[in-house]
Amino acid sequence: MELEFDFNKLPNKQTILEFIDALKLVFFPHFCNCHDPEKALIMAKAKYLTGISKSREKEEEFFSKIDELDKLFEKDLIITYDSDPSCDGYEEIISSFPGFTATFYHRIAHIIYNQGCKVEARLISEEAHFLTGIDIHPGATIGEYFFIDHGTGIVIGETTIIGHHVKLYQGVTLGGISLAKGQRLKGEKRHPTIQNYVTIYSGASILGGDVVIGDNVVIGSNVFLTESVPSNRKVIIPKPELLVLHKKHKID
Repeated sequence: MELEFDFNKLPNKQTILEFIDALKLVFFPHFCNCHDPEKALIMAKAKYLTGISKSREKEEEFFSKIDELDKLFEKDLIITYDSDPSCDGYEEIISSFPGFTATFYHRIAHIIYNQGCKVEARLISEEAHFLTGIDIHPGATIGEYFFIDHGTGIVIGETTIIGHHVKLYQGVTLGGISLAKGQRLKGEKRHPTIQNYVTIYSGASILGGDVVIGDNVVIGSNVFLTESVPSNRKVIIPKPELLVLHKKHKID
């Protein structure tokens, strides 16, 4: 089988990353040593047109959501600060917390994905993946006050829906059940729905498009779920039996 590629359709990754960098100056000018946010906004618009889409209509649509994004980022900062006792301030979150960085990239990529610029959105999400070890598909829908603690190894699939005030810890997978000839499933709901005020601890895997995790649910570490959980439940694995063995020490 011979595959055909049109390399002229590939977007310019460097320009897309410059677009993201310009948006950082727009949203966080004081933390990024930006003395002219308006100039940064002009730069971001120019990079959008050259790197994301040459459509003025799409450009206007994206930048009409700037205030909405700003409010979402503020709420993400609030829940991150409130949830993490190791945090010394919002400056630390913006500059060094991988969970917030991944969420920042994702919220931008999600808008671009919904505009139909899916490869460009994927490049943004993969840059966040590279920087943080957190893999969020740009198609995933994520509500307000989203918190990721540590975050390494988190995977969130394309059709995942996450509500408000959700907390995820490292190694969580919100994924699909692997099937042969997966292209036939394109456009179908393949990943779980996580409702509001849910906490999912490290290493948990929740798989399947029909799976709904209800409000106020806690999912314990290393739980494997392929079925729904009603609201106000806690799902844990029974405590394993530990064996403490004597060890003979050799003394020279």
